[in-house]
Amino acid sequence: MLSENSVKEFKSNLRGLVIEPGDKSYDDARKVYNGMIHKKPRLIARCTDVADVIGSVKFAREQNLLLAIRSGGHNAGGLGICDDGLVIDLTPMKYTRVDPAARTITAGGGCTWGDIDHATHVFGLATPSGIISTTGVGGLTLGGGVGHLTRKCGLSIDNLISADVVLADGQFVKANSEENSDLFWAIRGGGGNFGIVTSFTFKLHPIDTVYGGPMLYELSEAAEVMKWYRDLIPAAPDDLSGFFAFLTVPPAPPFPEHLHMKKMCGVVWTYAGPLTKAEETFKPIRAFKKAALDFVGPLPQPALQSMFDALYPPGLQWYWRADFVN
Repeated sequence: MLSENSVKEFKSNLRGLVIEPGDKSYDDARKVYNGMIHKKPRLIARCTDVADVIGSVKFAREQNLLLAIRSGGHNAGGLGICDDGLVIDLTPMKYTRVDPAARTITAGGGCTWGDIDHATHVFGLATPSGIISTTGVGGLTLGGGVGHLTRKCGLSIDNLISADVVLADGQFVKANSEENSDLFWAIRGGGGNFGIVTSFTFKLHPIDTVYGGPMLYELSEAAEVMKWYRDLIPAAPDDLSGFFAFLTVPPAPPFPEHLHMKKMCGVVWTYAGPLTKAEETFKPIRAFKKAALDFVGPLPQPALQSMFDALYPPGLQWYWRADFVN
C-alpha cells in the first residue's frame, strides 16, 4: 500500500507529471489504442527525460509495484498499461535529430513513426517503419518491425544502430554492436523484456517518393489473387513489396461511393526503386487482372505510411489472431 508521503516525494523528484486516480486527466491518460483494454494503474508517470525514467524504475522497485512501459500505446494486448501498478509513459520524450551526412536519425522513446517520417523526409531519407504512422517507434522496433520498406531495407531492427536503455536496477547503458552487444542482440526482437529504451538510433536510406498504394479485387477472386500473389512475390525484385489483405472499403473519400462498405481483397504495393522503372515493374501486375480499384502511383513515402491511419483510429475494440490459409 503506497503512502501519501511516498507518492508526494515521488512527484517532487520528477520533472514530468504524475497522474493518479481521481485526477481529471486520469481516464484519458490510461487509454491505449485497443479499446478492449480497460486497466487502472495506481500511478502514471509522464517522463520528460532519462532522469525521470530512472527515478520511476527505482520507485517501482522500492515500492514493489508492477511496472508497465508505454511508448505509442499500440500494443494489442495492452502491455503499455497495468492494473494497480506504475505506468512509465514515454510520450513526452518526443524528439528527433537527423544526421543527413551519416544517414542516421536518433529518436526519443515517445516518438511515433509519423515523427520519424516528418523529420527524415525533408532530407529525402527513410527507414522501415511499419504501415501505420501513429504506431510507437518503441513497440514496433523491439518486436521486429515489418513494413512497406522491409523487402528493400529489412526490418526495423535490422536498421537499429544503437539504443539507450534503462535497466531494471535503474542503471543507464548504451547498447550497440560494440557496447553491451548481448543486450543489443536481445532487444532486437525480444520486446520490452530487457529494459526501457529511451532513445533509438536508426540507419536511413535514400528513399523519397515511392510508387505504391492499394489494388483491390472482388472478394470472389480472392483465391485466384492469393495464388498469383504467392507465386509472384518470391521472384519479385527487392524494390517491390506488397501485403495481401481482406478489408471492408471505408465509406469515405478517396474510395468511390459504389465500393463503400464492400468486402474486398487486395494488395497494398510499394515500389522503392527508380521511378523510371516503376511502370515497367507494374506491367505484369496490371496484366494479371483488372483491379476493381487501382490507387497505385507515385507518392511521398510518408503519404503511403499514413494512408490507412484514418481506418485504424484509437479506441476501437480490436481482437487479433493468426490465420493459416489453404
